[in-house]
Amino acid sequence: MVTGAFGGLDIEFWARRPLIGMVHLLPLPGSPGDTGIPLEDVVERATADARALEAGGASAIIVENFFDSPFARDRVPPHTIAAMTRAVVAVRAACTLPIGVNVLRNDACSALAVARACDAQFVRVNVWVGAAVTDQGIIEGAAREAILYRRQIGANLAIFADVFVKHATQLGSGTIADAARDAVLRGKADALIVTGSATGSRTSLDDLRELKSAVPSTPALVGSGVDADNAAELMALADGVIAGTSLKQNGAVSAPVDAERVRRLRAAMDGLAQPQN
Repeated sequence: MVTGAFGGLDIEFWARRPLIGMVHLLPLPGSPGDTGIPLEDVVERATADARALEAGGASAIIVENFFDSPFARDRVPPHTIAAMTRAVVAVRAACTLPIGVNVLRNDACSALAVARACDAQFVRVNVWVGAAVTDQGIIEGAAREAILYRRQIGANLAIFADVFVKHATQLGSGTIADAARDAVLRGKADALIVTGSATGSRTSLDDLRELKSAVPSTPALVGSGVDADNAAELMALADGVIAGTSLKQNGAVSAPVDAERVRRLRAAMDGLAQPQN
């Protein structure tokens, strides 16, 4: 049973078993993925996706610089922080949902700064404790720096920490239960995320079960591969889900959010009959 409140996300938020939808920002100006899309268009797409998520019944949103790859390993440049701040401000104005920020690949302090400036409620951090081999090289956990920085800026923000994050291999021989306990008991994470091996890949039920058993009072979110077909099975163990690809038109990660797909996933999470296409 989840107890306590985190960054304004209270017990009621978790009792509803949240569906957290991704707002994948188009390539930001100056990023390696930059194709010349004006920032105004990036913001317009972000706000449209946010409105679709809210209309479909999402509980919260995470804004992420998803299309900026290849990503910086830790600190992103100032123009990325500025662009993300502008996008999050616009998303905040476009919907009433709680908002989270993830600055890829692992810039926890910038995520906290953006979230604090934009009155968001939480951040996501991909490598929180330990270390992982990723496509950006070896990334070390951000917990100490981020916890101190959150205090320094006076931010009432929850921290959602990945455990054995996707697109990475954890260094060391510890289990996912060991990492979960470290993330909460030593790293002070407020909620945990368990994923499959890559974007859109299904999360292991065994991993989810092991993580939840290790820290039963901490919210555990499924962070990849959830859709209307497997949601009921996953929700027997999870406290909520984070969904991106499955909520897009035709299930294409580069497409806009489809509000009807959001509705179907929410219904499946609640164990309701699915509307037919």
